[in-house]
Amino acid sequence: MKRKSFAAAFLLLLPLAPSAAGAAEVMTLQQCRDSAVRNNISLKMAQQKVTLAGYDRKIAMANYFPGISVTGAYMYNSRNLSLLSQEKSDMLTGLGTGIQGSLHSGLENLMSDPVFSAILQENPGMMKLMEELMSADIASPVNAIGSEINRAFEMDIHNVFAGAVSLRQPVFAGGKIINANRLAKLAEDLARSQYDIEYRAVVSEVDNAYWQIVSISNKKRLAQDYADLLGMMLHDTEALVAEGMATRADLLSVKVRANEADLLLTKAGNGLVLAKMLLCRLCGLPLDTELELADECLDKVPLPRIEGRAGEEEIFASRPEIRSLELAARIYDRKAAVARADMMPRVALTANYLLTNPNMYHGYSNSFAGMFNVGVAVEIPVFHGCEAMQKVRRAKAESVMADCMLEDAKKKIAMQVEQLRRQEDEALEKLCMAENSLGCAEENLRAATAGYAEGMVPANTLMQAQTAWMQAHSEYIDAGVELQLHAVALALAEGR
Repeated sequence: MKRKSFAAAFLLLLPLAPSAAGAAEVMTLQQCRDSAVRNNISLKMAQQKVTLAGYDRKIAMANYFPGISVTGAYMYNSRNLSLLSQEKSDMLTGLGTGIQGSLHSGLENLMSDPVFSAILQENPGMMKLMEELMSADIASPVNAIGSEINRAFEMDIHNVFAGAVSLRQPVFAGGKIINANRLAKLAEDLARSQYDIEYRAVVSEVDNAYWQIVSISNKKRLAQDYADLLGMMLHDTEALVAEGMATRADLLSVKVRANEADLLLTKAGNGLVLAKMLLCRLCGLPLDTELELADECLDKVPLPRIEGRAGEEEIFASRPEIRSLELAARIYDRKAAVARADMMPRVALTANYLLTNPNMYHGYSNSFAGMFNVGVAVEIPVFHGCEAMQKVRRAKAESVMADCMLEDAKKKIAMQVEQLRRQEDEALEKLCMAENSLGCAEENLRAATAGYAEGMVPANTLMQAQTAWMQAHSEYIDAGVELQLHAVALALAEGR
């Protein structure tokens, strides 16, 4: 009898047989997490922020060390410097000309004197001397001497070279350097905490996508088994109609259900493809990767490991969000200290070596020479519109605000954890109820299948039993996945 063959086929299809594994890449949940962590852009950016914060900490530490700088300069001047005025300079350069002019004028006046002319006439030797004096050139050598003296009072600054090596060592900066280093260290810790938050968000997103695929895959297998059952039933019903043991209305009802099962199977297949594409995107894999999850081939969704419940203080210590808010409050305290340092005096040691050409260490000389100097620099701020004081008050207000945010976050986290614990208990209870319902649905389907095979149960009753069996299986799958997701959410909420 064809009904006997349908019953035998049902007994083979009743367990959800795992699908045959092809050449797809099998990945566990941890492998999916690791791949997502390696390829997630947001995580890479968060890691770079940690690296940048580390550089900022090293930059702040550099303020403890002395600053050494080397400076060099060259300058060309179009004119030199002179210690003489223009009048005296002209007098020196024309000194010979002036002397010779005065001498000629004096000799001419003397020779025009009748008495002196008579004496010259009587004394030819003196006349010759006077003629030699009149014709002698004393202007050029005296002008040359005057020019040389004038140049002696000039400083050659056409080409000026200068160099300096400077050292500055902070001694006291009002605590600004110390607090800036502490602030940079806190900022680095905050960047790491932000990375942990981003890491947990990526892991949570991957877990949700993973278990969503497990759910859809199990429902696809369930839809396939349901379609196979209806296909077998359709074949047997056609044979029964041909033998006059079933009506055409029964056949049409089975065909409608079989078409609905095929449509459901198509939807499940498309949903599985899209869900796997989402997981591939999260894991940084090509969207067309043939991916198979380790848990999607199991007969049922595995139960999560129920961990012991931690206390509030342990949860707060494990949550990166609380850590970030605590660091933010401490950062604002350090900002207040840094702002307060602007009102404190600053002391620094200085040392320099200066090198110049020309130099004036031993008179004026166009050569390189230098000197050392050391000193202490003290800067005392007096008044700048109370800017530093307002910065301190602002930082204190930000610190108070961060403390308020921290307390509010603790209350919200405590409520979140309690809510998730209740949801986990509810999901566990729902799973137990779904398992009991599944057992009842399977037993009902066995009875309806046997009755239909013996001609004692109509087709509608068997199809109702099949629908109830499929719904019970679907609810069982949903309950298992829901329990997994609640376990993941609770683990993240408790900082595990």
